[in-house]
Amino acid sequence: MSSPSNPVPGGTDGPWFLYMVECRDGSLYTGITNDIERRIGQHNDGTGARYTRSRRPVRIRYQELCESRSAALMRECAVRLMSPKEKWALISAYDSDAVK
Repeated sequence: MSSPSNPVPGGTDGPWFLYMVECRDGSLYTGITNDIERRIGQHNDGTGARYTRSRRPVRIRYQELCESRSAALMRECAVRLMSPKEKWALISAYDSDAVK
């Protein structure tokens, strides 16, 4: 059980992020986390999402701070509904080195 002074790791405390990674095959994976570095490490270690396990290594291409886990989940849903072209446009606006 958690308390405000002793949060559970991976709980809803702290900032939440929407992120997109580019996989080795050029595909994009979208997810949320409250620790970007840990999550990217999990994807690259093969302990992250099933989708990315066979597409390693992944490279972070986009991250967006969200006000809560709920807001991050809603944003993730919206981004997942975007076409690949729309996702790359979002990435390009964030990262001038992105070319697709």
